[in-house]
Amino acid sequence: MDKTYRINEIFYSLQGEGYHTGTPAVFLRMSGCNRKCPFCDTDHSGHTAMTADEIISAVTSYPSRHIIVTGGEPLMQLDSFLIEALHDAGFYIQIETNGTLPIPEGIDWVACSPKDGQLSINRIDEMKIVYLGQDVESVATSLPPATHYFLQPCTDPKDGSSNTAQTIAYILSHPHWRLSLQTHKLTGIR
Repeated sequence: MDKTYRINEIFYSLQGEGYHTGTPAVFLRMSGCNRKCPFCDTDHSGHTAMTADEIISAVTSYPSRHIIVTGGEPLMQLDSFLIEALHDAGFYIQIETNGTLPIPEGIDWVACSPKDGQLSINRIDEMKIVYLGQDVESVATSLPPATHYFLQPCTDPKDGSSNTAQTIAYILSHPHWRLSLQTHKLTGIR
């Protein structure tokens, strides 16, 4: 029997945040997470069981060969078999992870958005922290160095309010950070 992966959704859009903002990409959202962040905007309750072949068939129906594997926490499921299948199909593989699990070989770009708890990540291309007023410097220095550092304002899922002004003020005082806005929400796309 073929191994299956729990897939929340697959869709095509522009990357809305971080270093690759504006890049056309296929989003492979895996179901499940090992954290319960209060600001999370993803429903992890549902999924479709898909084999690697079914995933490849779905993601190759789109013109871009940039894939963003996200979740939840994609590293709870993403394995060398699926990574190899995606590469064989011509994909540049980017993951968005919370940093609690080691990065498997073959990932082209690692975007880490660290949360609380034990961190096990061994490589970061892009660190993206949702800014809540916390000491982001201690988080950043507790992890492997990243190539790019982003702070993202936190939007309250209940009322839509945001701490954008506080995030900008922090970045102006700590200029090694860059602002990451959720442009997909600002433009009304997925």
